[in-house]
Amino acid sequence: MSTRGMLRNRPGTIDRPLTHDPKHHDSKNQAPMTTFRTDQPARTSDAFASNQNRNLEMQLMPEALARAHMQQRLREAEHERRSQRLLAARRLQRRAERASLRARRALAMAVMQ
Repeated sequence: MSTRGMLRNRPGTIDRPLTHDPKHHDSKNQAPMTTFRTDQPARTSDAFASNQNRNLEMQLMPEALARAHMQQRLREAEHERRSQRLLAARRLQRRAERASLRARRALAMAVMQ
């Protein structure tokens, strides 16, 4: 028996799906297709919700990545501003200390004369 003949004898194959339409119905040896418990589709609400969530997450990934990148850059900019302020404060402190020493020397010179 050829494979083509074997496919004809099976009800509802991939090549010849079982249909109840009289125009497409091959009346030779086809039994009505029965559904088994395992053939029942999964609950569409769970599968659909899971698929929707996965699709939504995939679509939002670039946005989340961009947001994380921007937050990192903001933290780096804030760190840079703090370090610049610290350097400026140290510079001003040194300048103030030098001015204080000059004033003390000037006062000492004035008292000595």
